[in-house]
Amino acid sequence: MPIAIDFGTSNTVITRWNPVTQQPETLSLPGLSARQGLNPPLIPSLVYIEAANQDKVLIGQQIRDRGLDLMGDSRFFRSFKRGIGADIQGFLPEIDGETITFEKVGTWFLQKIIGELLSIEGGLDSLVLTVPVDSFEVYRYWLGKVFQALPVTQIRMLDEPTAAALAYGVKEAENLLVIDFGGGTLDLSLVKLDKQYPVDNKPVGFLLKWGNKSLAQDSLQKVKTAKVLAKSGQNLGGTDIDNWIVDYFVTTQGLPVNSITTRLAERLKIELSTHNQAGEVYFDDQNFASYELELNRQTLETILQDRGFFAKLDETMLNLLQQARHQGVQIDDISEVLLVGGTVQLPAIQKWIQQYFPLEKIRCQKPFEAIAQGALQITQGLEIKDFLYHSYGIRYWDRRNQRHSWQPIIKAGQSYPMTQPVELVLGASKENQPSIELIIGELAETTGGTEVYFDGDRLITRQVNSSTTLVKPLNDSDRKIAQLTPLGFPGSDRIKVKFQVDEERFLKITVEDLLTNNTLLENQIVAQLS
Repeated sequence: MPIAIDFGTSNTVITRWNPVTQQPETLSLPGLSARQGLNPPLIPSLVYIEAANQDKVLIGQQIRDRGLDLMGDSRFFRSFKRGIGADIQGFLPEIDGETITFEKVGTWFLQKIIGELLSIEGGLDSLVLTVPVDSFEVYRYWLGKVFQALPVTQIRMLDEPTAAALAYGVKEAENLLVIDFGGGTLDLSLVKLDKQYPVDNKPVGFLLKWGNKSLAQDSLQKVKTAKVLAKSGQNLGGTDIDNWIVDYFVTTQGLPVNSITTRLAERLKIELSTHNQAGEVYFDDQNFASYELELNRQTLETILQDRGFFAKLDETMLNLLQQARHQGVQIDDISEVLLVGGTVQLPAIQKWIQQYFPLEKIRCQKPFEAIAQGALQITQGLEIKDFLYHSYGIRYWDRRNQRHSWQPIIKAGQSYPMTQPVELVLGASKENQPSIELIIGELAETTGGTEVYFDGDRLITRQVNSSTTLVKPLNDSDRKIAQLTPLGFPGSDRIKVKFQVDEERFLKITVEDLLTNNTLLENQIVAQLS
């Protein structure tokens, strides 16, 4: 049975394909999913570590049912997705003598979900995972590694907003703008849906290998194609708004900062999605002080304005529209605007969107389920045509400026999977050289980056303006790509390195020894070198 997982900063959604109705359905996992109300069954992305050295953890709704999210306990983790693959400023928490990384917390969370999925009726034969638009390869590699031991036929990855575009059941040949605004990220993606007729009934991409041969042939006759025209993203989300609301009450009322007040701020924010005013009461049992926390929509909008929030949204939107114009798509050519994620329900966000698009083009029927439900479409005979959001490059010594710099070898905008590899020929730099090293990195835009750091027990992200390239080295701890036998010497080409990006957007390299004609590495994922 195909299953899709949308691992979110605030909530996680799991869907499966129902072969009877031929439609996706959202799963509710007992004890982990929140009780159904107005929203679909969501799994709160929460972890509580009972014993780190024994991997004893609680996840999801059971944490809230026990009140463990309101105790200010260092064993409680929320918004941990934002720390995965990030360079954390400050000390990581230590529990039971073990340093707790966010990768470890995320692994525990997903492993608990996996355990539940393996026991459901119908089993699990293929899996689709969704990732933010601006995620780095180290995050994607970590996510794939969590699931690599599963006995499934295929594991695939898909950008979150691209998946959301597929869930709304829109017509083909339309330009769809997805605004995915969740707890941790803002992702915009412009997608065009179309149909393509394969030649000689050959698959045009990566399709699920169905056991039913006739069904597979039917899916190959008319392949729905989702072509990504433009995308833009920021590490900005509802969690930031929660923190800003807490900071507002810290300034105006002297409210203490802890997990309880952060949770109350989240409740206020959610309440303002449907009401003009919201209120909560906080009692501080340390100094026996009581706080009346009241917030209205206008005050929240002022808080957001003071934080430069709308300027960041405009920057992201204008970046996407500029990419769209390069593809020949003007703003009036966008057929529909699909809103996804809990944060899009805030009236201030919808008001901002309506500055760009008329109300009749905006749809918000599936803010929580769209990503996971849309991701299942690639198990039903769908081809995705996508491009790289980041560049890949190699580090070199810049003699003129006397510093290390980065040379792009595969530039952002390159479609993938690549049909032809990029080749680089290298030689030894000294006599009797035993190996050749190369530092390979993923390069983001030069307009700035995101810094992740601790403020008390809160994990905070901050936009950093910088004129230098933001780089995530993929193999910094193991730079050796070729062991030379016999030893190398200067003056001649020694190895050929081929760079290729596969259908899952992983960068792979093949290394050939030109002297011995031996293949030293073949289609090795670069992130695995470390």
